[in-house]
Amino acid sequence: MKNISLFVLIIFTLPFGLYGQINVPSKLKEKAKQRVEERVDRAIDKGLDKTEEELEKMVKKDKKEDGTEEEPEKGNDPENDEGSEKSLNTSDSVKTSLISTTQYDFIPGDQILVYEDFSQDKIGEFPSLWTTNGSGEVKTLNIATGNWFHMNGDDAVYCFMKTIDFPANFIVEFDLVPDQDFTSFEFTLYNDIENQELNDNLYPGDAGLHFQMKYDGWEVKGYKDDLDWNTAESQKNAVEEQRVNHVIIWVQDRRVRIYHKGAKVIDAPTVIHKGVKFNRIRFSGWDNIGKPFLTGFKVTTASPDMRHKLLTEGKMVTYGITFDSGKDLVKPESHATIKEIAGVLIENPAIRIKITGHTDSDGNDNANLELSARRATNVKKYLVSQFGIAETRIETAGKGEAEPIAANNNAQNKAKNRRVEIIKL
Repeated sequence: MKNISLFVLIIFTLPFGLYGQINVPSKLKEKAKQRVEERVDRAIDKGLDKTEEELEKMVKKDKKEDGTEEEPEKGNDPENDEGSEKSLNTSDSVKTSLISTTQYDFIPGDQILVYEDFSQDKIGEFPSLWTTNGSGEVKTLNIATGNWFHMNGDDAVYCFMKTIDFPANFIVEFDLVPDQDFTSFEFTLYNDIENQELNDNLYPGDAGLHFQMKYDGWEVKGYKDDLDWNTAESQKNAVEEQRVNHVIIWVQDRRVRIYHKGAKVIDAPTVIHKGVKFNRIRFSGWDNIGKPFLTGFKVTTASPDMRHKLLTEGKMVTYGITFDSGKDLVKPESHATIKEIAGVLIENPAIRIKITGHTDSDGNDNANLELSARRATNVKKYLVSQFGIAETRIETAGKGEAEPIAANNNAQNKAKNRRVEIIKL
């Protein structure tokens, strides 16, 4: 390890003119299988990232002619500039780059199929709904709330022991915090015809979808029996070590979309082989390449018919409008759901609605009541500010934990109770 550190130090202290002799770009493109080479690649990338950060800081410090700080450019707010690409005005002295922004376009469904936040497990114990051929334990973190499953085994797999009846259209979400040694980690959806609780094969089951979350990007493989892999790769918005990464995977028949850090990073229309149906999930790590923490694992149905539910049934329940634990600010991934609600209101100008927030039973009753009311109010503000819906068309209320739709006896049922309801008035 000392020799590796010395090598990396030498690389970054050499004059830039000698980089061509070292052939760093060639080194970066190698898909090294050995741990030593992976660590060198990672160190090089970190050095380059540091250089880019410094350049960005220099640009941000540029002054206007009157000596004031440069104003942020209009049109670069993804909340206000949905799916747009702008070529902004330029002058002889200032050249502005093309800016492209987007929004999440997935909408979680009205059914929670699986939810796991390890709240039922004791700190220091292995979680009760999982199994492994390695080791792991539930811990707390200083950078985030809640319980986190530390998957800290060497060359280990971590299987959720329950089978899951995945529909053709579903969404998987989870929060992941990689440790400081992170290089890559893997998640697999697969078809387990033998109903094995633990499967440590490299590609489990007779068919599946294998995701590799790497420090420098993403890779997806669809596999089935002896057929060739269907693959897709991206280097956009890679997972960051020692940070909370909210990963979203939307499976729609054969199509797979991955979202991370406010953007779609992969959209592969035919990566899943024909006829594959999933019933198991697994996380895995090989070659001691990082031992991440996991929580908030959720599987929901996808894309309910909001228009029909609101106009015909007069009520809809959504899990697509989300908030951090104990917070009332609407999270960015809620945009597509709120946009659908706004679309119904815009197309039907006579309709008025009531937005009601609900919580689970954890915490103080009065605090939950106030929190649910603030959340409903903030959803209204989002509709008004982002989509121009008149305030007079929207009422809000908070019910707290008073009207559960499931017993507050486990993590999955509590997740069902944490919801937003939209009622046609």
